[in-house]
Amino acid sequence: MKKLINDPRTVVAESVEGFAAAHADLVVVNADPAYVTRTGGAVSGKVGLVSGGGSGHEPLHAGFVGVGMLDAAVPGPVFTSPTPDQIAPALQAADGGKGVLAIVKNYTGDVLNFETAAELAEAEGVTVRTVVTNDDVAVEDSLYTAGRRGVAGTVCVEKIAGAAAERGDDLDAVVAVAEKVNANVRSMGVALTACTVPHAGKPSFDLPEDEIEIGIGIHGEPGRRRIPLASADEITEMLLTPVADDLGLASGEKVLLFVNGMGGTPASELYVVYRRARALLEARGVEVTRSLVGNYVTSLEMQGASVTVLRLDEETTQLWDAPVHTTALRW
Repeated sequence: MKKLINDPRTVVAESVEGFAAAHADLVVVNADPAYVTRTGGAVSGKVGLVSGGGSGHEPLHAGFVGVGMLDAAVPGPVFTSPTPDQIAPALQAADGGKGVLAIVKNYTGDVLNFETAAELAEAEGVTVRTVVTNDDVAVEDSLYTAGRRGVAGTVCVEKIAGAAAERGDDLDAVVAVAEKVNANVRSMGVALTACTVPHAGKPSFDLPEDEIEIGIGIHGEPGRRRIPLASADEITEMLLTPVADDLGLASGEKVLLFVNGMGGTPASELYVVYRRARALLEARGVEVTRSLVGNYVTSLEMQGASVTVLRLDEETTQLWDAPVHTTALRW
């Protein structure tokens, strides 16, 4: 294993410490328990947004803390949910008096720990609502979830719900926006290689040189099928087709197309995937009006990509375009 780390037991703490030092204009890190908040703290009169999950998916979630997106993020150990005693104070820190929305990816540990933390925060007087993201069309159930997994579509939920909160929507309205985005976004990924979790010291699964895993999860969970290596266009079609079919996209609809890297794939390859995915959508009569390409929801150094499509309407387009200023997303 070759990694730029000192000790597998301290890699998350040291990474978060470096993140805080590099971006002190945008974020503040609470060390014990570990969570990240916007510089300046909770915004009075604004609904707070909090997300979190296992580390190893950077920039998700701490990279999306800032104006127009999250008010706090909670990093757990690599590929492991943060604990309720981390999450509860983050929920309290994000409360500006109008309640807090927790955006939680659909993994059993995350769901249970955020649920417990919400109860703890509510005992301290914070109103907490939760939206669980479940955009992965690859599988219905796995060892890690009940239902579909939450993957790259989570970024769309956080951005658009964050914009709704920033413009002054109340908690019910922000929840409704988050639920609408989650209902209209789908994703599917592919792995070309496995990743190595620092404390494990070896690849998380075996994948022969001449094979790929279609429908992989962001923790290396099994996908739909393992197949021989194919061309970029063929792989992209295997990802885009079930996504578009599951959304039931009709000719004339407008979408955001998001091609996400898993951490080890060059931008040049991601744009090859984007090129084909866009052509496939346009062949269906679907108009791609917004785009995002890059490494936003990673799996350490895994080589691979995911394709996410979000159905847009006038409101969600305006909220996507609204100003955002975080370390990983800004315009």
